[in-house]
Amino acid sequence: MSEFVAYFNGDWIPKSECKVHISDRGFALGDAIYEAERTFDGKIFDLDGHMDRLFRSLKYVRIDPSVTYEQMKSLCIESVDRNMHMWKDGHDFALRQYVTRGSGSSVSETVPPVVYVGVDYVGFRRFSKMYDEGGHVIFARSRSYSPNSLDPKIKHLSRMNFALAELEAADVDPDSWPVLLDQDGNISEGVTFNFWIIKDGVIITPRDKNILQGVTRKTVIDLAKKLDIPVIEEDIQLYDAYTCDEAFITATSHSVLPISKLDGRPISEDIPGPVVRQLISGWSEMVGVDIVDQARRNA
Repeated sequence: MSEFVAYFNGDWIPKSECKVHISDRGFALGDAIYEAERTFDGKIFDLDGHMDRLFRSLKYVRIDPSVTYEQMKSLCIESVDRNMHMWKDGHDFALRQYVTRGSGSSVSETVPPVVYVGVDYVGFRRFSKMYDEGGHVIFARSRSYSPNSLDPKIKHLSRMNFALAELEAADVDPDSWPVLLDQDGNISEGVTFNFWIIKDGVIITPRDKNILQGVTRKTVIDLAKKLDIPVIEEDIQLYDAYTCDEAFITATSHSVLPISKLDGRPISEDIPGPVVRQLISGWSEMVGVDIVDQARRNA
């Protein structure tokens, strides 16, 4: 078979045949939870961390996935094994799990959920050049959801504010990465990634009140401590970002990616900067893959 196969509601079928009904609440209302991982040299990175977050989110929104934690974990591993016929040497897989509440007209209806587990290739082309040139961040007008309405710790599919932020950023710079502010004007998070700055050798990340608790974010904090690089969590204002020494973003796909411009303002001529270089090197050593070289070769 020359296409990916995926787990869909109890069966393994061609990915192209995975379809939801028009009345599915995940499609109609964004009433769904998802999770994303990737492999390094074919091995899923921190699957336990991602499964923990997936099941926390499901518990919070009260969706029963119809599979246990261990079953979901096994399905993720099996999704990689079943798709090794699509493996490309030097490449890696991106994994996704989607769980919707199903096709009920009301949350009070007891209906089967839709459960999807599948893989694809990591999209290196989007970010490969940025390890050398740095990415561009645009701070969008659209704001992060307030924890009083929808807690950002939930990895959900109600993402219209992210879509609007992407449109706003693309109007300014088509290749930029949009970052949102919280309701108080502090920097919160990007569209599917966490944002960081470095000042005087100290890594600063927003407090997790208004952001997704990124699995990669947690790994970077642990890695920085091992490298004796101080990390603090505090509110970050635009002034702090515009005057920082370095900036970077983290996400499952690209791990650690340097940023060279914020709202069109150059940060430094040294991209990546010394601290970000340490993190990239430390990450590559940790996963056993040169993440910069891999991205370049598969762009």
